Amino acid sequence: MAQRLALQRLLSLTPRTLHPQGSLALRASLATHGRAFSTSAGCRSTFNVQDGSDFQDRVVNNPKPVVVDFHAQWCGPCKILGPRLEKMVAKQGGKVLMAKVDIDDHTDLAIEYEVSAVPTVLAMKNGDVVDKFVGIKDEDQLEAFLKKLIGA
Repeated sequence: MAQRLALQRLLSLTPRTLHPQGSLALRASLATHGRAFSTSAGCRSTFNVQDGSDFQDRVVNNPKPVVVDFHAQWCGPCKILGPRLEKMVAKQGGKVLMAKVDIDDHTDLAIEYEVSAVPTVLAMKNGDVVDKFVGIKDEDQLEAFLKKLIGA
């Protein structure tokens, strides 16, 4: 929340009051907080959902199983679960992907998938939700969740 207020204040400044490095600092700040995206076609197993059509293309229409992490910047448990889940997905060697959805940026998706608390994690296969959990899980529980999803 404090980051969002600081960003709003920065954006409300007129061009004359911005420091010469202001726009560069803003870009660095946005990149640091996960708001930037890459245009490279790297083989990453985790990605941030940009909008509804991106979710449709990269999650619903994906032939691979996808774990969808609904989270929020202000959510403490999300900050613990997110990196833990990313690490476990990366260990699967590309058999499963992870989509990250910020509920404050994509309220429509949170409503559509009936997310009432964060973190909420969905397991999707062929566009259908096949499993779900809410809250923090340890690495053993996450591994079991992923193995069940990929059928290993």
